[in-house]
Amino acid sequence: MKYKMIVLDLDGTLTNEKKKITPKTKEALMRAQENGIKVVLASGRPTYGITALADELNLKEYGGYILAFNGGKIISCKDMNVVFEQILDENLVPKLYETATNNNMPILTYQGESIATSKKDDQYVAYEAFINQMPVIQYDDFLGQVVYPINKCLIVGEPTLLHKLELKLAKEVEGKMNIYRSATCFLECVPLGIDKAKSLDRLIKTLDIKKEEIIACGDGYNDLSMIEFAGLGVAMANAAEDIQAKADFITYSNEEDGVAHVIDKFIFGE
Repeated sequence: MKYKMIVLDLDGTLTNEKKKITPKTKEALMRAQENGIKVVLASGRPTYGITALADELNLKEYGGYILAFNGGKIISCKDMNVVFEQILDENLVPKLYETATNNNMPILTYQGESIATSKKDDQYVAYEAFINQMPVIQYDDFLGQVVYPINKCLIVGEPTLLHKLELKLAKEVEGKMNIYRSATCFLECVPLGIDKAKSLDRLIKTLDIKKEEIIACGDGYNDLSMIEFAGLGVAMANAAEDIQAKADFITYSNEEDGVAHVIDKFIFGE
């Protein structure tokens, strides 16, 4: 199979624990692009938290794409035009805020180049700020201060407690929005029907690329849909066992240049 596109989750996949692309992985991706492979960065991060990595990989020059907010927004790096966008129904935000507050967990969203949250001094909010390299602003009146439209909200908290909240909230908003975790401490709250696979499907229909011609690499639960959708679904060695069980191939971890290994093996046959 001649692959035409590689789709990459960022945290735990493309980047190491320092949120950096290693030289070996960068070299492999540049070589792939020079040979006509489209690179797509697909993340739960907001657009602002992805653009620096897109710039580092020269996605503008090579015509790559950004899938931000778990696919809620697709951007062409060539001209930064929005190919697709779906916003969160603002009438659902009070329910999310109430649920987070009642469980003593912060809720956050993205306002321009900043993260707006109900609890600025929280370790998990600080982690999200570190990942995206974005400043945090405190909204004491979160519901009154949020400026719409927004693409998603994120509820953050201790993993075990957050998982219990996820199960309860998912039932309460079923049929209205999508709820799933991107990391153990992050609960993604996105518009109904938004996930990475569905957004990929939208994108490739505009590019004359078949799903069988896609490699998708990820490590999180929000990557499962694209791992199952792609012609070659790849799980990182650092992914949970139930994610690895759904993959066609398990590569090295994000600390061991797992993405470079996939490119060398399946694109260049090395």
